[in-house]
Amino acid sequence: MDVENGEGQVQVHLKTKQEHYAVPDVPYAIDGTVTTVELNTFVNALLRQKDGSSDTDFDFLVFDEYLRGRLCDHLREKAISFEDAIEIEYVERFPAPEPQDCLLHDDWVSAVKASGKWILSGCYDNTLNLWTNKGKHILTISGHTAPIKAVDWISLDEETGRFVSTSQDQTAMLWQWNVGSNSVECVSVCKGHERGVDSVSVSPDGLRFATGSWDTMLKVWSAEQEDAAEGSSKRMKESGVRTPKITLQGHRESVSAVQWMDASTLLTGSWDHTLKVWDLSLEGIKTEISTNKSIFDASYSKLNRLILTASADKNLRLYDPRTNQGSVVRNTYLGHNAWVQTVMWSTTEEFLFVSGAYDNQNKLWDCRSPKAPLYDLLGHGEKVLDIDWSNPKYIVSGGVDNTVRVFKSRKALAEDTEAK
Repeated sequence: MDVENGEGQVQVHLKTKQEHYAVPDVPYAIDGTVTTVELNTFVNALLRQKDGSSDTDFDFLVFDEYLRGRLCDHLREKAISFEDAIEIEYVERFPAPEPQDCLLHDDWVSAVKASGKWILSGCYDNTLNLWTNKGKHILTISGHTAPIKAVDWISLDEETGRFVSTSQDQTAMLWQWNVGSNSVECVSVCKGHERGVDSVSVSPDGLRFATGSWDTMLKVWSAEQEDAAEGSSKRMKESGVRTPKITLQGHRESVSAVQWMDASTLLTGSWDHTLKVWDLSLEGIKTEISTNKSIFDASYSKLNRLILTASADKNLRLYDPRTNQGSVVRNTYLGHNAWVQTVMWSTTEEFLFVSGAYDNQNKLWDCRSPKAPLYDLLGHGEKVLDIDWSNPKYIVSGGVDNTVRVFKSRKALAEDTEAK
C-alpha cells in the first residue's frame, strides 16, 4: 500500500462543530488521493443516509489548514504519518459574494467606508462622495485642496451622519451631514501634521480619532461636536481649527495604517517595516513588531486578536501581538501577483478577511487557507486602493479605474432573511 504516492487508503475521522451536519463518529477508510471535491461527495452521501438532507458545500480542515489539493500531499507537507487516523474537520463553505453596483467617480477612489445603508468615498479630485449601498449618488462634498487619502464614520443615525476625512493637504476635516435636507458642513479643520495624512481611525466610543501621516507622526484628536479646548487661541476657535490632543513619535517613515484596538490602545503600520501597538494612557509604545517589508495597510481583528499586513511583495502576513515572538510570521497568504495595498478583517466572521491589490483584484480569504483565497472578487479594471467590510452585508472597494465596486455577502443577507 503506497499511500505516500497517493495510492491506498487513509483512516479518517470526520468532525464538525456544526451539529446539524454531524456524521457518525466512526473511522472511515478513504483513498489517499481524495480532494475537497470527493470529500464533499462523501460527506453529503453520509448526510443523505442520515436524514435525507440536500447537498451542502463544505471546506475541509486538516491540521488547522484548509485542504487545497490531494490529502496525501497535504499530509506529506505537514510530515504526518499515513499510518495514523487523521481527523478532518468540515465547515460549511462561505458563499461567494455577489457583484452589485459600480459607482462611477471623476477620479481615482482612494478611500471608502460603508455604514448602514450609506457608502462614503474619497477621491483624487479632492472631493468626498456619499452614495446609497444600492448605487445612488447622494452628495459631492468639496473642501480639501488635495487628494483624499482616508475616511471614517464617527456616528450615524436617521437624522445625522458625522465623519472624518484626511488628505494630502496635511489636514483632517470633520463633517456633519443632515440626512433629511441632504446638506453637509465642515465642523472643524484639524491642523498639526506637516505632510499628507494617510490614515484615520475613529475610537470605539466615537469621541476621538487618530491620524497617521507622511510626517511619521501619530496624532489623536477630539471627534466631539464641540471641542472644549478647540484651538489654542480665540481666533482658532472662531475659525473651527482643531489641534491634536496627543502627538506620538516613534515611526521613521509614513504611518500608512492606524486602528483602535480598544478604547486606549492603537495599532499603527508604517513604511518603516514596523507595526507598533501604542498605550494611550502611557502615551508610549507597548509592543513593536519588526517585519522585513514596508507595510501599506494593517488590520486588527477584535474577534481573534490577530493582525494582518499588506506589503509590496504581493503577500499578506499574519501576526500575533500577544506572544513574545510577535515578529514571527504566523502565516503568509499567497494569491495576489502585484503589491497589496489594502486589507481588512471581517467584523463578524472570525476567520475571514478581504484584500485589494495592484493586480486589479480583490480577494476574500479564510486565514486557515494560506495557499489560496476563497474567492476572487473581480470587477476593477485598474489598481485597487482601498477595501472595506465594515458593514457585514457589503464588501466595498475603490480604485484607479475611478469606481467603487460593491459586493453583497449572501451569508449576511441569508441570516437577515432568517431573522425576519
